[in-house]
Amino acid sequence: MSTQAATAAARRSKISPERELELYDAVLDLLREGGYDSVTMEGVASRTKCGKATLYRQWKSKPLLVTAALGRNRCSFFAGIDTGSLAGDLREAARVVGRREGPDTALMEAVGQAYIKHPDLREALRETVLNPEIAALDAMLRRGVERGEVAADNPAIGYVAPMIMGMLRVERLFEDRFHGEGTVLGLLEAVVLPALKIG
Repeated sequence: MSTQAATAAARRSKISPERELELYDAVLDLLREGGYDSVTMEGVASRTKCGKATLYRQWKSKPLLVTAALGRNRCSFFAGIDTGSLAGDLREAARVVGRREGPDTALMEAVGQAYIKHPDLREALRETVLNPEIAALDAMLRRGVERGEVAADNPAIGYVAPMIMGMLRVERLFEDRFHGEGTVLGLLEAVVLPALKIG
């Protein structure tokens, strides 16, 4: 069952929207306190006085419950950006992620290592969190091609989303080189825009 289907099933169940939020809040609190490995269905059930069987019935697995909680509380970085030019779109995307500090960032860092170690979590996160962001970046590039701003056969097109998402993933590892709001903007100006041959 997909993450969206699991979330939809929860909403169709006897769990009220308020109760669903309470369950999600418990998941997020456990993530903040000890990372992904500290989240268990038993722990969520105990913290919320909910039956463990109810959690499994609604979300099927820990990865689906965790990604549903993350998806419910997050805001998309790139959806809705359309400045009328590819360079403008990408620069606005860089500005948006440069201002992203907050609980959403902390939560994504909490699952960062688990993403590598747990394939089931990786698949659920890809569907819920990563694919919408990648789709939004790809849409910017597609519009740029349609407007004639970048050649459709430019080999850099396929690398843009991975470069931007990759920088978001590793920038803390290179905080001696990159820090502050200008990290992704610097990547764009130095690497991405020249590779796309736009200014």
